[in-house]
Amino acid sequence: MDTLQSLEKKINSELTTKINLSKVNHNQLFLSIDSDDIIDVLMFLKTNENTKFRQLIDITAVDYPENEKRFKLIYLLLSHEFNSRVTIDCFINENEIVPSLTKIYPSANWMEREVFDMYGISFKDHPDLRRILTDYGFEGYPLRKDFPLTGFNEVRYSEEHKKVIYEPVKLEQNYRNFDYESPWEGTKYIKEQTKKEETKK
Repeated sequence: MDTLQSLEKKINSELTTKINLSKVNHNQLFLSIDSDDIIDVLMFLKTNENTKFRQLIDITAVDYPENEKRFKLIYLLLSHEFNSRVTIDCFINENEIVPSLTKIYPSANWMEREVFDMYGISFKDHPDLRRILTDYGFEGYPLRKDFPLTGFNEVRYSEEHKKVIYEPVKLEQNYRNFDYESPWEGTKYIKEQTKKEETKK
């Protein structure tokens, strides 16, 4: 914990104006920054001799539709030399374009594509920003909270057309009778059968 706290102090002293908030929690360092400072902060964390966060573990996001800045963009870094992790986050607007990290961390290529595919967040200067998880022609962004659970289109193979086709989702409500009684007490039909047997005696 002392090493993380000293690391936190070093980062804050070097990046005084670029760190909005820093804290050590659950044996991990957390930094909050502005989206304009992503390149400067992550370049420093990778190249500085006191940090050496040379591995980008993941990029993800969280959707807060009620916030003015809708998305929280999260970067996870690892330093093998110092055996430490850092989580960097920044809040961005829905249509904001974020700088790509592909020139600093080449592995960011597919990670940024995943974030684009799932949340619709665009990355400036990305070499190949297109969908990576969903199908061609997919509409919407599945991890946004306003995306319907069923999606917009249903994909199936049509024997008639001999190809995969897309159809608007049709929801049919099938009402079923559920037995909510305790399994230890026995279900309704077993109780009725037991009563019949008891009356026969």
